[in-house]
Amino acid sequence: MSDTSNGRGRSIGVRDVAARAGVSRQTVSRVLNDHPDVAPETQERVRAAMAELGYRMNNAARALGTRRSRTLGVLASDALQYGPSRSLAALEASAREAGYWVSAAFADAADAEAVVAAVDHLVVQGVEGIVVVAPHAQTLEALAALRIGVPVVTLHSAGLGETGLSVDQVAGARLAVAALADAGHTRIAHLAGPTDWLEAESRADGFAAELAARGLTPGPVIAGDWSAGSGHAAVEAVRRSGVTAVFAANDQMALGLLSALHEAGLDVPDDVSVVGFDDTPDAAYYWPALTTVRQDFDELARRAVAAVIGDGAAAPSDLAAVAPVLVSRASIAPPR
Repeated sequence: MSDTSNGRGRSIGVRDVAARAGVSRQTVSRVLNDHPDVAPETQERVRAAMAELGYRMNNAARALGTRRSRTLGVLASDALQYGPSRSLAALEASAREAGYWVSAAFADAADAEAVVAAVDHLVVQGVEGIVVVAPHAQTLEALAALRIGVPVVTLHSAGLGETGLSVDQVAGARLAVAALADAGHTRIAHLAGPTDWLEAESRADGFAAELAARGLTPGPVIAGDWSAGSGHAAVEAVRRSGVTAVFAANDQMALGLLSALHEAGLDVPDDVSVVGFDDTPDAAYYWPALTTVRQDFDELARRAVAAVIGDGAAAPSDLAAVAPVLVSRASIAPPR
């Protein structure tokens, strides 16, 4: 069950570990598979022998013996943006903490055949469950037609579906708009994400809902594409609209807008206040430091891994949307 060489051209296996620890091969196998009926001192002796010999377990061989791969599949239809990429890292960490490995596959959300092929690739590897990082509606549509045969949960799907896990995007957008309104702003614009992203749609819904709840006139919605460049290009629309505040659907677009506002001779936050979304690691170092909405990607990943390990049977509390948090910094001030 190992590819580790013993220096004499032969891989170190269970037999070598058993001989070093003074136990049977069956006992070593039980330790490897976390069998409860092994005395703690025996487990310690076996693991010490494995460490001394440099033994490394072969997951494929283990799967043959136990019919469990202890591997989770992750399907990503977009891993370039901060949210999905941060989720991939959090999923790997959560899976490892639970004693699992991650096998990842990537597919273009707009290509249903590619999504199906990616799922097939993961299933053939014997994964015990699949987490789909699905920020696009097309990915969910492609999955809906499949009978996958292992537990599946989705992330970044705006909570759609029975197993859709998400940070509450609407609530996060409302926190952002509320912070601006509480500072006295009544003319607020929204720099929106791409319309084919489920979370961008939810953030736009939250923007409109908070304005309506406060009896404020709906502000302009300016199209963006998540990039700092699109935020920079939005400055003319912001200036023409006469708004005093902008809720940007992510921190990258907020960064581009901050830069363009400074170039135009406008002060942030005295002339225009800006709030972002995500709380990227750099947000605290923007100029000025950006007020933004933090998403708990680690908690989202923990819930996803718990759901697939539990055969998709997540507790109701785990399926509830994860609450976002407003992080107040220096980019908001009362309107002049």
